[in-house]
Amino acid sequence: MTDAALTPTPNDCPLPRKRADFATFGEAIDYAAQSRKGLNFHDMRGNLAHVYPYSEMREDAIVMANRLVAYGIKKGDRVALIAETCAEFAALFCGAVYAGAWPVPLPLPTGFGGKEGYIDQLAVQLNSSDPHLLLYPEEIAEMAGAAAKMQGCDALSWQDFAMNDAPDAELPELQPDDICYLQYSSGSTRFPTGVAVTHRALLHNLYGHSTSMDLRDNERCVSWLPWYHDMGLVGCLLSLIANQVSGDYLKPDAFARRPLAWLDLISRNSGGTLSYSPTFGYDICARRISSQSNVAERFDLSRWRIAGNGADMIRPDVMQSFVNAFADAGFKASSFTPSYGLAEAVLGVTVMPPGEGIRVELVEEELLSGTRGDLSRPARYRAIVNCGKPIPDMQVEIRSEDGSTRDDHQIGKVWCYGPSVMHSYFRNEEATEDCLVDGWLDTGDMGYMADGYLFIVGRAKDMIIINGKNHWPQDIEWAVEQLPGFNHGDVAAFSMETPSGEEAPAVLVHCRISDPEERSKLRGQIRDKVSSITGMNCVVELVPPRTLPRTSSGKLSRAKAKKLYLSGEIEPIQVMEAA
Repeated sequence: MTDAALTPTPNDCPLPRKRADFATFGEAIDYAAQSRKGLNFHDMRGNLAHVYPYSEMREDAIVMANRLVAYGIKKGDRVALIAETCAEFAALFCGAVYAGAWPVPLPLPTGFGGKEGYIDQLAVQLNSSDPHLLLYPEEIAEMAGAAAKMQGCDALSWQDFAMNDAPDAELPELQPDDICYLQYSSGSTRFPTGVAVTHRALLHNLYGHSTSMDLRDNERCVSWLPWYHDMGLVGCLLSLIANQVSGDYLKPDAFARRPLAWLDLISRNSGGTLSYSPTFGYDICARRISSQSNVAERFDLSRWRIAGNGADMIRPDVMQSFVNAFADAGFKASSFTPSYGLAEAVLGVTVMPPGEGIRVELVEEELLSGTRGDLSRPARYRAIVNCGKPIPDMQVEIRSEDGSTRDDHQIGKVWCYGPSVMHSYFRNEEATEDCLVDGWLDTGDMGYMADGYLFIVGRAKDMIIINGKNHWPQDIEWAVEQLPGFNHGDVAAFSMETPSGEEAPAVLVHCRISDPEERSKLRGQIRDKVSSITGMNCVVELVPPRTLPRTSSGKLSRAKAKKLYLSGEIEPIQVMEAA
């Protein structure tokens, strides 16, 4: 069926909106199915390929639930699902919920790590979640089957599973404090521990999500984010169901190949007012459009009210570049909506009030590092982005190492407390006790509060400490990325022990230069750049493109990069020392 023959689900509907006001997610699906809204899937070029009303999704989900029960799945069993952006996954996820099982969204293969790397990653997550069944798209049958065999669970393609009988079954009664699903947090240092999310926690976070953004009638969401990551799954799928919003989707690989198709989709869909991305998504689009002059003719971004930004450190200069690139298409800087969250709190902890845009504070780096340097030297400053105010019923505190609460503008560990804080890490009592204290969650992130707003400065366990002075790896990486020829994600910074036994900063950098002399010159430039920030000589290694490891959501994994480098699995390019 062609694009012209399809009609997307509408933005408006006479059914009164309920902002996630349900006891269980099953009730949320039932209510959404009474509307005419739903999910709309687009192909690689952004053409509408499949319209999937919530009513149809619910019918399919009930069939899937009956099929799971017939297969022997019981309440509390885990069902692992490879999270492709398509109707089959949505129906299977909701079907597992109806069956009382815990769906476990797991990633698709990416371009990083290769076939064996994906099989190993999937096997580790399967071992952690201990599912009875893995369901996957046919095209990755070989890899999914290999991973399932390593873990010992059953594995079926979606197509084969659909051939199984689905007799009517008595589905279990769901309770608010039942576990709804398991979520793996790609950025967590505790990876691959699964976060157990209850129905109550999920719906509270979805209520806070829609309330903090002042969700309005006739709004529509456009997304390319993967459904195995909390921002994509919770923010751009489960929230749409629980808040009765229509959505338009590109697959993540479609965005990777044609990033501007995302903005085309926002422009084309009347009411496409909600869309989210980590910083790198805005960065890629701004870079791609820089050589084009038809911005105003091609795009209409004037209705884009909430341009959500989160899941990684927010770079204000990237946001400014995006504004500069797309202002002629009607994009407003005030649409930017920074946020902070993590899977351990379902998704959102803080959200910037709509219309306030990107607000930054310049903070002296000596304050960020917790040390006082040479006061005779000019002060260096870093722009810290305001990540907004806590969602309803969420409390946020900044605490020092001894657990005492810190005042405004005092940097410390970010803790949060509220109904959407996780139940536990699945079958990992030690990790749960390590981060949950009297219901308060230690996020592992560093930041400060100011007038009720949260500012995030970095992740505590990524800190590089050299001679007692703290350095944020993001600052080092960003400085190197400003050299010509580099993109976001081309640099990984961490500390390592030198042959003399001293700690030194190390930087791994993707190199696309083949000339030996130019490579030598580049390494010298990088050394000088890092030295200007840290005041120290650093270890600089040039590595082939696409070498640096990523998390399942595409973010740089510094810890894994360090591990692979020290074990010899990342082989640097040989570079002649400059004469």
